Amino acid sequence: MATTASIYRNGNYSKNSLITNNNKVERPPSVNSNPKNSLKSKSLRKSAPAALGAAKDDTGVPGRVRVAVRLRPRNAEEMVADADFADCVELQPEVKRLKLRKNNWDSDTYEFDELLTEFASQKRVYEVVAKPVVESVLDGYNGTVMAYGQTGTGKTYTLGRLGEEDTAARGIMVRAMEDILADVSLETNSVSISYLQLYMETIQDLLNPTNDNISIVEDPKSGDVSLPGASLVEIRNQQSFVELLRLGEAHRFAANTKLNAESSRSHAILMVHVKRSVRGRDSDLSSENGNNSRMVKILKPRIVRKGKLVIVDLAGSERIDKSGSEGHTLEEAKSINLSLIALGKCINALAENSAHVPVRDSKLTRLLRDSFGGTARTSLVITIGPSPRHRGETASTIMFGQRAMKVENMLKLKEEFDYKSLSRRLDLQLDKFIAEHERQQKAFEEEIERVTMEAQNRISESERNNADALEKERTKYQKEYMESIKKLEEKWMMNQQKHAGGENIPGCKDESSNAISNGKDSRVANMEELAEMKKKLQKETLLRKVAEGEVNILKSQLAGLKKSEALAKSDISKLQKMLEDEARQKEKLEGEIATLQSQLLQISFEADETARRIDKGGSEEVLGGLDSLMLQVRQPQINDSGNGEKASIAKLFEQVGLQKILSLLEAEDADVRIHAVKVVANLAAEETNQEKIVEAGGLKSLLTLLRSSEDETIYRVAAGAIANLAMNETNQELIMAQGGIRLLSMTAGNAEDPQTLRMIAGAIANLCGNDKLQMKLRSEGGIKALLGMVRCRHPDVLAQVARGIANFAKCESRASTQGTKTGRSLLIEDGVLPWIVQNAKSEASQIRHHVELALCHLAQHEVNAKDMISGGALWELVRVSRDCLREDIRTLAHRTLTSSPTFQAEMRRLRIDR
Repeated sequence: MATTASIYRNGNYSKNSLITNNNKVERPPSVNSNPKNSLKSKSLRKSAPAALGAAKDDTGVPGRVRVAVRLRPRNAEEMVADADFADCVELQPEVKRLKLRKNNWDSDTYEFDELLTEFASQKRVYEVVAKPVVESVLDGYNGTVMAYGQTGTGKTYTLGRLGEEDTAARGIMVRAMEDILADVSLETNSVSISYLQLYMETIQDLLNPTNDNISIVEDPKSGDVSLPGASLVEIRNQQSFVELLRLGEAHRFAANTKLNAESSRSHAILMVHVKRSVRGRDSDLSSENGNNSRMVKILKPRIVRKGKLVIVDLAGSERIDKSGSEGHTLEEAKSINLSLIALGKCINALAENSAHVPVRDSKLTRLLRDSFGGTARTSLVITIGPSPRHRGETASTIMFGQRAMKVENMLKLKEEFDYKSLSRRLDLQLDKFIAEHERQQKAFEEEIERVTMEAQNRISESERNNADALEKERTKYQKEYMESIKKLEEKWMMNQQKHAGGENIPGCKDESSNAISNGKDSRVANMEELAEMKKKLQKETLLRKVAEGEVNILKSQLAGLKKSEALAKSDISKLQKMLEDEARQKEKLEGEIATLQSQLLQISFEADETARRIDKGGSEEVLGGLDSLMLQVRQPQINDSGNGEKASIAKLFEQVGLQKILSLLEAEDADVRIHAVKVVANLAAEETNQEKIVEAGGLKSLLTLLRSSEDETIYRVAAGAIANLAMNETNQELIMAQGGIRLLSMTAGNAEDPQTLRMIAGAIANLCGNDKLQMKLRSEGGIKALLGMVRCRHPDVLAQVARGIANFAKCESRASTQGTKTGRSLLIEDGVLPWIVQNAKSEASQIRHHVELALCHLAQHEVNAKDMISGGALWELVRVSRDCLREDIRTLAHRTLTSSPTFQAEMRRLRIDR
């Protein structure tokens, strides 16, 4: 029941090294599919080699997936094993043609977009495969760069090599970020990344290991895929990006197989989000007032182009018989192969223009739905080896690339309005409008007040003048009229007297008629003056009406201005509402930015603390020596005289010495101890080294670390090393004799990290498979520790717990059959049965199969039958005998039910039909 425990990847690790050269290849600038909207680059687009990422290839297909082939050189093992055989692959780069030899006289020929020989440099690979895709991302398109191939052919070397020792060895991830940061102004634009791994159909955050079950969200309208639960870290410089890559690589799963010393057990996905602002077209806002309309130019908004670069380092496809995977590593290999098969089915369907593409069969295909058949520009590099022993895997990889070349994507520019810039412009424009409106309103009110006062003064003055003039004229004419009447009366009286005194006198009559004639003339003159006064009065009345008309006009103008003011206030309220909405959005974005900044500050603080510890006197030499030691252990190739041969573990012991490695486990510096225990864990993964480690006291040192250390990383790696050692039966007895099970149980009670619990559970599960250790393991709390770790609920931990219980039940069943054990199962006495029944229908196959096997082993001992019936296990046994996917477990369950009289009687009572 032994299994190889997976171990964490070190950031300095790389796949098989490739020989580099200094050849420089120039190419004409790449053609963008939307030249009107393309951005001019500062330095990135001055010269770039033409190949995979051009907007149109020689067939005129703008969005076809471009495929390049990279050939790995022979490694040391192949040079020895295949010394008498020619390579099965022949590259013809000048005509972009590849020949795959069947034998000495027959071969198959294939054509690709680019062929990269074993002498191609990392720079050449980047310029051919990834640089055109990076340029498209900077122009606002989505882009994907992916590596596919057999385990050990150089996928991670091509994509994820950090190149800290040799800058020429930098991979596509590091070079792509260098070009992006060189072309993007971080003052106005932003670059952020997410780094994930798809492990056993679970998406985990490599930058935040506690976030280990991220869900995929699909937009029902656009079909875009997003991961809202993933960490999104803004990049300010190249150094911070490299640190994040190193952090992510440290949390990625890897294991030792026959094909690769440290094989990736998960698909790594780097997502780079680039936001760039470009100048857009001017926009006008129009406002209408009655029949009058006016166009007011107020905004010149910027457009944000969002490009997403996805770099996918797929786990290597492998055949179980060649890789030698077993136990949990076997389950990992099955999960990897299933996801790659699902990806191949999708590419086949797209290449054949099938009506149905099975995108939802795997989380990997869901994540890559935009890369194949979507809107992204995609470049695929397939990595192959030259060895004729792996010709079948090489042919499968080549056919995968051939089918991928038939997939066409519809490239789509991703752009939207810059809402932050628009909000700032609206703030300024609103302030300007408010100030202008207040100024105009104040001037208008002052003008209205002035005109009103002036009109009132003119009206009052005119009324006063008219009243005074009329009164004077009336008084004057009345006075003249009275005087004229008086004079006429006097004259009439005189004429009467004269007439009475001398009627017969002829002269008197003449005087009387003259007086009457004079009176008439005076009356006529008065009437003319009165008519003239009436004319003047009419004239003044007309002037007054004109003044009143002007006042009415001014009042109508005042009403119109008030109406305009109301419309302006309405526009202002609308703008204020828009401003409030933008302010709320701005606060939300600022909150998210603050959260990310706090996370970045925490990471920077931890990095500074680590740097200060390293700079202390006395630790520098130890850490330097340990780093070189780690490099020798984990480096898949050691360059001796430039030949790139791989050094064996035995040679490493001769050069460094196991005692020196083990002595570092007791170093005072915590970082030194962490590095040293990682080295021991790597060595313990090799079966040939396990006996040497135990003889040199390595087991005792590892148990001492578990007892004295409080560091979670040391817990995790030390438990993994003990799990590796526990695969050997002799080592199992030594572990038990030195109190290992008690220490593992105590560590399980204190640990919270799922990966630490997984390592501890794996070690205890290995010990559970030893018949001689059953009673002691149970008495020292091993079963209780396994049952206590189910609190984690992580599927990997639960799988190891179920494996340990199945191992223990199998040993008990064998002891009962041989007659060396009687009485109830120790598992049932420790209360494990309810958990077994509860997880018998688990959705995770690796948990369900172990639980079903444990049920069958418990049922084989008749003394356990009554407890299993009362605990509900009988129904699960019947289900397993009918529906279990594994034929051996199904047969075992059926045989157990048939041979047990207690189960038979209960099934007859319940009328259960087998």
